[in-house]
Amino acid sequence: MRLFTAIDIPEDVMEGLCSLLKRLKPLAKLNWSRTENLHITTKFIGDWPEERLDEMKRALGATPVPDSINIAVRGLGWFPNERRPRVFWAGIDGGEPLRALAHATGQAVAQLGVPVEERAYSPHLTLARIKEAVPLDALRKALQALPSECGFDFGSFRAASFFLYLSASGRYTQLARFPIH
Repeated sequence: MRLFTAIDIPEDVMEGLCSLLKRLKPLAKLNWSRTENLHITTKFIGDWPEERLDEMKRALGATPVPDSINIAVRGLGWFPNERRPRVFWAGIDGGEPLRALAHATGQAVAQLGVPVEERAYSPHLTLARIKEAVPLDALRKALQALPSECGFDFGSFRAASFFLYLSASGRYTQLARFPIH
């Protein structure tokens, strides 16, 4: 089983993202993310034995969580950079509470043997992946024309829960819900 923990994006925020993606998808042949799969990953767990799933759920259920996490979805960008992009993303601003949740979930699963992430936590929504060089001129022009119209601000929300997900065959299935106080 391939597992990860994540925060879901509410419908009203998702609407703005979907609208933008509808306009951008025809402009570049990228591996566009399915909108129903968009989420804020807090910890990628990776392969996990099914017979230890309850142990994972117990560890995550005992994770100390912040009192509240206010999240804004805004900004667009490229990883690792605009000159040689591999990922097209929307930015996530959850401040210290979101970083604290990511750290806490990482520590909880580390006690079960899941490796601790060495890189700094960089929350984002992966909108598309770029596996090989493709023309991006039309996409870049469209993005340059957008800021005055939408400012790349897709909305804000208060996260009520985080979830344990199973990733299989390009689909994500919720396995457990953990409330954020």
